[in-house]
Amino acid sequence: MHCPFCGNDDTRVVDSRLANDGDQVRRRRECLSTKCKERFSTYEVATFNMPPVVKSTGEKQAFDEHKLRAGLMRATQKRPVDAKAIDGAVLHIQKLILHSDKSEVKSSQIGEYVMEELRKLDDVAFIRFASVYRNFNDIGEFIEEIEGLEKSPSPELKKRQIKIPGSE
Repeated sequence: MHCPFCGNDDTRVVDSRLANDGDQVRRRRECLSTKCKERFSTYEVATFNMPPVVKSTGEKQAFDEHKLRAGLMRATQKRPVDAKAIDGAVLHIQKLILHSDKSEVKSSQIGEYVMEELRKLDDVAFIRFASVYRNFNDIGEFIEEIEGLEKSPSPELKKRQIKIPGSE
C-alpha cells in the first residue's frame, strides 16, 4: 500500500480490527519512510460478483451499488436515518440478491427489496420511495398505502409503541 502522504510503497500494518458490524476490516498503517512516518487508516471491504439487472424493457445492465445507495439516500433525505443504516441496507440487499442464486435479477425485485429495507428504516422514506416506484395513479392509491402502514407498522415502530393494559 502506498503512503498517501509521501507515496512511499513501504508501509506496515500497525493494528487491524473489524468495523461496521464485521462487514469491514479497518487497518491502521504506518509509513516506513524515515522522512515521513505518518499513520493512516485503510478499510477492506468484500466485493461481490453481482448478477446483471434486467430492466422492465428487457435491457440488461450491470448491477450498480452506487445507484442503489443513491436511491436509498434520496428517499431518506432530511430524515433521521444515518449513513450506517443505509450502508447496512445496501449490504443486506446485495446479500439477498446473491443468495437467490439466479444468473440475473429483475429491477422490480430490487425495488421490492429496497421497499422492505426502507420500511424497516423509516415510514416516510418508505412512502416517498413507494410513491415513485409504484407510480400511484391517484390520491386514493396513495392513501391505501398509508393506511396499510398504519394497520401493520414496521418492526421498528412496533418496538417504540407503548403497550396499554387491556387493549390486546
